[in-house]
Amino acid sequence: MGLFSRKPKLPPADRPPLTADERVLAWAAAGNGEGDGVVVATNLGLWLPGRGHRLGWHTILKAVWSGRELTVTPAEPLVERDGYTVVADGPAETYLLLDPGELPHQVRARVTRSVAYTEHQPVPGGAARVAARRVAGADGLTWTVRLDPGTPADDETLLVDTDRLVGVARAATAPADL
Repeated sequence: MGLFSRKPKLPPADRPPLTADERVLAWAAAGNGEGDGVVVATNLGLWLPGRGHRLGWHTILKAVWSGRELTVTPAEPLVERDGYTVVADGPAETYLLLDPGELPHQVRARVTRSVAYTEHQPVPGGAARVAARRVAGADGLTWTVRLDPGTPADDETLLVDTDRLVGVARAATAPADL
């Protein structure tokens, strides 16, 4: 490709069912061993092959680019609490991208930009990361507590502690009196 050439447009057959206010930012053909597909980054999230829905940028816990492979770790909701969700790492999905173009950059930028607040804290039985994330197309922040691997989600003492940690974090990030 020359200096001013653009990547071809996403073929209509590969276009996910976008919403009216959603636009394609970058895409790349992918192979993950189970057939080929297309990874599509939009202003609202990431469409992965084999999924019938978009992963919102705020639901991606990790995205790692190796130079050839994009590995995405989505949040797996465990417990809904008052004003936040306790999550753990979902199964990581890896895609080989032979012509990645702008896709890895867009994924990194969008996931990073979604994070408004993050702090790692010890909790009963392990540790957790309290995070406030911006949701593309929505006002306000979405709060989550991501449990480190091995931290038990069904411990009532842990849930009381996460309630406290989220309360402290919300107070620290609340705008001053207007």
